[in-house]
Amino acid sequence: MFYLLFLLPGMLLMMWAQFRVKGTYQKYAQVDARMGMTGAQVAEKILQEMGIQHVSVEPIAGELTDHYDPSAKAVRLSEVVYGSTSLAAAAVAAHECGHVLQDVKGYKPMNIRAALVPAANLGSNIGPLLIMLGFGLNAMGSISAIFINIGIVLFLGVVLFHIVTLPVEFDASNRALKLINELGILQGDENRGAKKVLDAAALTYVATALYSVLQLLQLLMSRRN
Repeated sequence: MFYLLFLLPGMLLMMWAQFRVKGTYQKYAQVDARMGMTGAQVAEKILQEMGIQHVSVEPIAGELTDHYDPSAKAVRLSEVVYGSTSLAAAAVAAHECGHVLQDVKGYKPMNIRAALVPAANLGSNIGPLLIMLGFGLNAMGSISAIFINIGIVLFLGVVLFHIVTLPVEFDASNRALKLINELGILQGDENRGAKKVLDAAALTYVATALYSVLQLLQLLMSRRN
């Protein structure tokens, strides 16, 4: 019953969010910015204007694989963003530079998220296996409960990671929109297009966080039953 009432709608929300971000991105990927700057040039300009010289801008294979690697001090832009002059490319590049500024200024939620990465990886890979093992050993009583409890605790790391990701991503987008406006990278109605791209991307993080919370609730209810 819980699956039908909550998990299934949560899964559908995630699918819709992913569909929306791809659709919004593709729409504005067809619209060139007036300044004609590529995603790489946008990132380089922002970093230069902010006086950040120790961060490189590099292309990376794939689509929507853009990210900032704080350990390597590198903004990695997917090939379609790196060389594109579209509004979507400018928005994505600026967003990743928003993460750079978070790193430079010691933005606490970003540091917390980085600290949660090992726990999230362990929870997503090992947690479900222990929970399944625990349910499989149901006849063994206390041993079964131990596996289930450990699995749930590990999965809690995944939930916390997704929750902390929300302020990190929203803040990076806010920084990005402010920068591309102040530096004149995008102008007038172009900023509204960039905001739509980043808002659509943010929705995917909200949906993922909500679904992880619903999964945790389902596990707790199953454990009690």
